Amino acid sequence: MMRTSVRLLRLLSLLQARRDWTGPELAERLDVTTRTVRNDVERLRELGYPVDAAPGVGGGYSLGTAAVLPPLLFDDEEAVAVAIGLRTAATGAVSGIEEASVRALAKLERLLPSRLRHRIGTLASTTVALPGSGPSVDASVLTVIAAACRDHERLRFGYRTHGGAEGHRVTEPHRLVASGRRWYLLAWDLERDDWRTFRVDRIVPRPPAGPRFTPRDMPDEDVAARISSGLAQAMWAYRARVVVNAPAAEIAARVPAGITVEAAGDDTCVMEVGSDDPSMLTVYLGMLDADFQIDETANPELADRLRILAARYTRATDTRP
Repeated sequence: MMRTSVRLLRLLSLLQARRDWTGPELAERLDVTTRTVRNDVERLRELGYPVDAAPGVGGGYSLGTAAVLPPLLFDDEEAVAVAIGLRTAATGAVSGIEEASVRALAKLERLLPSRLRHRIGTLASTTVALPGSGPSVDASVLTVIAAACRDHERLRFGYRTHGGAEGHRVTEPHRLVASGRRWYLLAWDLERDDWRTFRVDRIVPRPPAGPRFTPRDMPDEDVAARISSGLAQAMWAYRARVVVNAPAAEIAARVPAGITVEAAGDDTCVMEVGSDDPSMLTVYLGMLDADFQIDETANPELADRLRILAARYTRATDTRP
């Protein structure tokens, strides 16, 4: 049997890993009796950890909210993950947490064993973060959404579409997905009775959280595929159908996975692309390294930007006085 101190640390780790535990579940994990679990819960409370207990058949134990932040437990992999996440957050797309991330990282690294500091230091010394652009996401909004996903609670929020229309949504949140500098929420929209993808920078949560729900089954691979498909189809303000004079397999290898490339011949393909800014879209199209055509009638603004960019590139190579 584990010593009391070791067992308390193991119990605390279990309570931090999941929201609800029954007494028998904890007893089985710790290889003790349910009475010992009750005694250990009391010891944790004396140490300042707010462990809530609910009686009855459906009851159990959960780690509540403390008045002050008690010590947290991390295994080696979790500690490395937290340190890497803090480094990323210091220069990432989540606004308002850069300085706090640096302070938290400094505290964490002072406590890390040398073997873990070396792993994190090696990654930091060989990684360069490119400056990004695009909308930032409020950290408090991410926290609210993540908590609703974790606790399986309905999420109400105001939402602005890429066309500027304002609306109200009631959802069963499933997963947060980060793609580049953007964050997306995959959720079951109760009004539309279907899965929907929402950009987090356009979400305004409207607390309190709704009732708890039974989560719908969807593997993480399907989540990623659905988000990618949604980005390719409807998440951009500007979209265009482009005919590219190159084989489909060749172009598919150069574009993000969410963009569908269809063969239109041995050396021609068609794809749907998009961007929040038509000027940025012209740059992406130029990086295809292949000739292409667009429908000027359907995309007049994109056509104008392409002419401006073509003239600018021509002037850049003009060596005449």
